[in-house]
Amino acid sequence: MAADPAADSVAAAISAAMDWRSSPDARNAAFAYLESVKSGDVRALASTSFLLVRKHQASEIRLHGFKMLQHLVRLRWEELSVAERNEFANLTINLLSEVIGPHEEWALKSQTAALVAEVVRREGVTLLNTLLPSIVSLSNAGPVEAELGSMILRWLPEDITVHNEDLEGDKRRALLRGLTEALPQILPLLYSLVEKHFVAALSEHTRQQMELAKHHVGTVTAVLNAINAYAEWAPVTDLAKYGLIHGCGSLLSYSDFRLLACEFFKIVCHRKRPADVAVCEYDAAMSNIFQVLMNISQEFLTKSRMQPMAIDESEYEFGVCICETVVALGSSNMQCILVDGARTSHFLQQMLEYYQHYRIALHFQSLLFWLVALREPSKAKSVARVSGDTSPAGNFGSVGVSSTEKEKKGVSLFITDEIYSTLLDVSFKRMLKKSANSSSSLLELWNEELEGKSDFSNYRTKLLDLIRVIASQRPVIAAANIVQRINVVSGDANQTTKSPQDLDAMVGAQLGLETVVSAIFDGSGDYAKTDHEAKFQIHRTFEGLLQQLLSLKWTEPSLIVIHGHYLDSLGLYLRHYPDVVASVVNKLFELLTSLPITIQQQGPSNNSRQARLQICSSFIRISRAADKALLPHMKEHCRYHGLPSRRGPLTTG
Repeated sequence: MAADPAADSVAAAISAAMDWRSSPDARNAAFAYLESVKSGDVRALASTSFLLVRKHQASEIRLHGFKMLQHLVRLRWEELSVAERNEFANLTINLLSEVIGPHEEWALKSQTAALVAEVVRREGVTLLNTLLPSIVSLSNAGPVEAELGSMILRWLPEDITVHNEDLEGDKRRALLRGLTEALPQILPLLYSLVEKHFVAALSEHTRQQMELAKHHVGTVTAVLNAINAYAEWAPVTDLAKYGLIHGCGSLLSYSDFRLLACEFFKIVCHRKRPADVAVCEYDAAMSNIFQVLMNISQEFLTKSRMQPMAIDESEYEFGVCICETVVALGSSNMQCILVDGARTSHFLQQMLEYYQHYRIALHFQSLLFWLVALREPSKAKSVARVSGDTSPAGNFGSVGVSSTEKEKKGVSLFITDEIYSTLLDVSFKRMLKKSANSSSSLLELWNEELEGKSDFSNYRTKLLDLIRVIASQRPVIAAANIVQRINVVSGDANQTTKSPQDLDAMVGAQLGLETVVSAIFDGSGDYAKTDHEAKFQIHRTFEGLLQQLLSLKWTEPSLIVIHGHYLDSLGLYLRHYPDVVASVVNKLFELLTSLPITIQQQGPSNNSRQARLQICSSFIRISRAADKALLPHMKEHCRYHGLPSRRGPLTTG
């Protein structure tokens, strides 16, 4: 082949730019030259780039040549005449034969397919219709050809799924229309390819023909990537009609393909039911997906529960993907689940099991679902439920509740008191993050080294949001659960010292208490509408907790800090039950005066000083929360105010 000076110069510049041994000046000069070629004469750019991608060139030069051709098509296509564009398209299609080979690099095949797809997107529906039979014919040849054909099909809808300002709105709409009309050809082809090469991969593996099996595995992977590109926008009913839901569901049990197959379901599950679709057909497709996901999810949960040590990191990664997909299904398409009571109960039970899971990532994904599911009911539901905590959910399998009513009222119909209690129990336990104080735990706590330090506050905010929502809907249950949690973490009340781990747990429980009390007594008016029996239970629960707190004899400064936090967390409760304010004020003074006065600093911090400041802070917080309930006790407050001064000055913060 005759040498081309321009192509040789560009190839040399590419080599210099990519060679780490090149000096900075040489590298900068090479980059500047390559940019000048890209912005120079468009016909020279085209002819030079086509020479760079020929098979005899080095891989890095060929890859850069493809990038230059894609740049031309994307940004300078209109500078070519119609005849030149046709010639360019033909030359591009001819490049396919140069990358068909069992040992060709994947990156080169991918870039060739991307270039063909780019040309089709620019030229529009006419070229698509002309080229599609050739793509079908190519894909039906061997595994390498099928892989390349699938890559082209994958890149064709790129401007539909990813906003590209280079493609005008009219062209984008025309492309969508053309691809939609071609779906009856494309989707059956993708299904047949995934089925054919999956079976072939298994067969070759059985025959110990590992190299051949590898080619078929690569083809299935390419087909799945193409399927996922269409899953984002092709009608869900078409995905079901042409067997792609069934095909991807069959691959969920195979480690080589399960993540990509799961990605297909995740993409589809994130889509909401369109207004212009046949409801029955769409819901039937989503019901099919529901069954597939429930089966594979149950397999993972059962193994995770029965054989946790048998799950390696790759299977755990798949479990996270499954959980994300199930969460997407419940968050975007719950109406397809709610039509059947048994199905809904099964779904919620799985979501609860994910929430209880010892792995933080699975728990976190489920948390996102429960926030959506419990927030969906309107405030009217909260008002209706606040009168009591009796749940009819357990009876919905037998009573006649219409599907329309179920869809209207939402998932709340099926959430039992037991589910609420379990959600609260797990939320309170996960208020902690992994630290030096943490001992071995049945739960994988939030780890700042893995998840990020700043993200923990966002995560805990979501936990507190969930606690707040549950407390507003089930105040009796929330009150009982938080008091139970406080009793568990506090342990022996007569124990005057606590381990750092116990202190962390007590701080977490205090946050839970503050959130529950705020949700129940926040002054929104809901508590005033609560019936007498529920009010009595709530009052009795918090009254019992308050008596426990008042009877504590903690003297350790770190415990007094927590003690003060617990008392001021009940401030809104005191507003509704002012009879006990005097006891709380007296207890705070008792705690304040029990602390030794130390003028000198003991190291970098003074624990007693911090405790005194906390008690003073608790006075202020209770004053704000209890409001007028504190006024009758202000005289006593003033009488005792001089006591600390007589015992020694309070050091300022």
